[in-house]
Amino acid sequence: MTRITRRGVAFGALSSVLLAAACGNGVGSNGAQIIDARVDSTLNFLESTSPATRDLREKSVGMLVMPLITEAGLGIGGSYGRGALRVNDVTVDYYSATQASFGLQIGAQQYAHALYFMTEEALADFRSSPGWAAGADIEYTVSNRGENISAETTTALSPVIAVVFGQAGLLAGASVEGTKYNRIIP
Repeated sequence: MTRITRRGVAFGALSSVLLAAACGNGVGSNGAQIIDARVDSTLNFLESTSPATRDLREKSVGMLVMPLITEAGLGIGGSYGRGALRVNDVTVDYYSATQASFGLQIGAQQYAHALYFMTEEALADFRSSPGWAAGADIEYTVSNRGENISAETTTALSPVIAVVFGQAGLLAGASVEGTKYNRIIP
């Protein structure tokens, strides 16, 4: 007959909690609510400082908002952030953005960006890919000032428009070129 002690029960309970935490898939966590709150705040900031982005939002079929990308480099660099894909102003998926780089670089910065999908095809390509990499088919707008961002007809005809904003830090340049997006469960 096996005797169960209080110490054995406590150890078993602690082991179960640690195992559940280590192997958790995010179900039941509040990660999605945190990302959604950050996306809402980021969109409010973007549209208040750059009113022309409201036109992009209205004309787009979907948008991926990355509220905070942290980038650092010392010869070799990288960046990471999490955000939400919204279609008709409703979050449909969550994504992470990662980027690696090398070369003459030193410093760190944080910034936000939004990808506006202007065609159904561009949005479908993004959603169906296992890991979408930002490339040459993106029209870039980088600004900390609202008057430089516009939704002109020529720009709005691009399949994907990237708006990079809110840069803070000591690393020159911010771009989504070469960034890989992967669907996540927050």
